[in-house]
Amino acid sequence: MSTKHFSNDASAIVAAALRASTYTNPSLALSPSQKTVILCDDDGPSQHAVALLSGGGSGHEPSFAGFVGRGFLSAAVAGSVFASPSAEQVFRALKVLGAKQPDRSILVVIMNYTGDVLHFGMAVEKARAEGIKVEQLVVGDDVGVGRKRGGRIGRRGLAGTVLVQKIAAAAAAQGASLDDVRKIASQVADNTATVGASLAHVHVPGREIVPDELGQDIEIGMGIHNEEGFGRVKTDLSGLVSTMLKQLLDQSDADRAYINVAPSDEIVVMVNNLGGISVLEQGAITTEVVEQLATTYKLTPTRLLSGTYMTSLNGMGFSITILKVADKSFVSLLDAPADAAGWSPPVRPENWQRGIDTSKSRDIPDAPPSETEDDNSPPSNLTIDSQLAASRLAAGLSSLIAAEAQITKYDTLVGDGDCGLCLKTGAEAVLSHIQSSPSSDAIRLVRSIAHVVENSMDGTSGALYAIFINALASGLQQSAASSGKQQVTPQIWAEALKAALASLAKYTPAQPGDRTVVDALAPFVETLSTTLSLQSAVDAARKGCESTKGMEASLGRSVYVSVEGWNSCPDPGAYGLVKFLEGLLQ
Repeated sequence: MSTKHFSNDASAIVAAALRASTYTNPSLALSPSQKTVILCDDDGPSQHAVALLSGGGSGHEPSFAGFVGRGFLSAAVAGSVFASPSAEQVFRALKVLGAKQPDRSILVVIMNYTGDVLHFGMAVEKARAEGIKVEQLVVGDDVGVGRKRGGRIGRRGLAGTVLVQKIAAAAAAQGASLDDVRKIASQVADNTATVGASLAHVHVPGREIVPDELGQDIEIGMGIHNEEGFGRVKTDLSGLVSTMLKQLLDQSDADRAYINVAPSDEIVVMVNNLGGISVLEQGAITTEVVEQLATTYKLTPTRLLSGTYMTSLNGMGFSITILKVADKSFVSLLDAPADAAGWSPPVRPENWQRGIDTSKSRDIPDAPPSETEDDNSPPSNLTIDSQLAASRLAAGLSSLIAAEAQITKYDTLVGDGDCGLCLKTGAEAVLSHIQSSPSSDAIRLVRSIAHVVENSMDGTSGALYAIFINALASGLQQSAASSGKQQVTPQIWAEALKAALASLAKYTPAQPGDRTVVDALAPFVETLSTTLSLQSAVDAARKGCESTKGMEASLGRSVYVSVEGWNSCPDPGAYGLVKFLEGLLQ
């Protein structure tokens, strides 16, 4: 069976995850047999009158065990992956909460899924029969599937459930009665709307992996158990967010217009990671959501939560939740402290006094650029045919840019995959520079190229090339100081390149044989110095690059790659340099 998990026993994973909640928050206790996590140190004179219980199928972590803690849930009951807990599990949890303080009431807040509604409902009725004062609220905040398809079952419960639970729990912690807690929870639920989108179906541990039929499509409105949504689209992030926000806010869509938000209304926005989105991409998604809300709907969030609140295992997707602040207390209750390991609250309330500024007026002004050669600086006495130099350099840079895909392929095998893009980005910047302002002053030209490289290339390659080209300018300056005005000769270029290579050696221990760009650079410089033939020097660089195939790396990220990777390709940096040098010959 093909699997992609470190542990493929679904039952064992659930048990271990629940156990982990007691490690990350020592105020919790676990009933392993009932898969129930409960706050164990909330009794005493400060205990509030209403306890909150929730739960559901596992696979949505940190919901719900991660939200058990002071100021949040009092207990959470877990089922198997994507399966509701049994009525008996829930009933026992209710009895434990009821026994801790006989006059304490309990509010059960769950998502609208049939299994949860039936099992939790059955347990609530049994608890009532035993004299426990308990109420249940079922949250349905999904708008991906509209009224027509939802029918009598209603809207599915999604990440908006977390906001309902947090606000209700904060009200309970402040001493509100069961009726008041249920009332505000219901009000929050009525003003909450969520829609999700996913790049792929999720995979349950222990089950065989099958090809995902989504392909290049994005499914909008997919449920958190792989259920179908609104439909599949091919679009970019901007188009996707635009469609999702329209489903949340467009009042002309009678099938989905569950909340009516005007520009004058306050809103809380939650951008929820469904489990498989990187933090980097989560940030890009959040920015797109906030800026489209501002430009299209004239809405600015009063509070913004971006993170992982309700997952679908390793779901490659996200959801957007909008809560209309129908009552000012929503915000203060959301801000109230909660000692729960899975809760990632907004920043401190006082930081929100500034509000979100989508006009970018708070951007820090760029620092003044570092000094570089310009037309007002003293000219050097080394001249160059600017048109010929620009033409040669353009050919070399274009050759390097065209090789990006192959460089990236090589670097994916033996590095971290960024070498090709790094070289391409720098080459494109230098190409643009020389096409717009070629200089006939050799030193000015080289220094200006070094300045462009410094500002456009990052990573190890950027640093190496910036050092080398700056040192090349310094080598040319030494030649200029010892002679009168003249055109740069191959001999002057060769001597300056030797000086630059020697300077580079001060900052990197790389030598030929270490499987780095130096395996191509050093033979190029040495051969040019002895032959003054560009063709011969390029041939030597090509030979040095080929020698890196099968060479064991002793420097750089290739050190950590298996020998199979070394045997299959040359060093990516050396290959990129050769492609540039080959272009110079055109």
